[in-house]
Amino acid sequence: MATIPATSEYRIGAVRNRSQFFNPRNQRWIKRNLQTGRFMEVKHDAKKFKGVRRES
Repeated sequence: MATIPATSEYRIGAVRNRSQFFNPRNQRWIKRNLQTGRFMEVKHDAKKFKGVRRES
């Protein structure tokens, strides 16, 4: 699991059990839970989620 130490402002490690993919229909990045397959969040700008692996 990724952690953010109290003395730091950046993440250590990768976010696990999550992935993201780009939806070309609405031009948004979507984050998905790998264990359940459920969609967790939709990005409202054109940027990717930080620290989350991408699906191919």
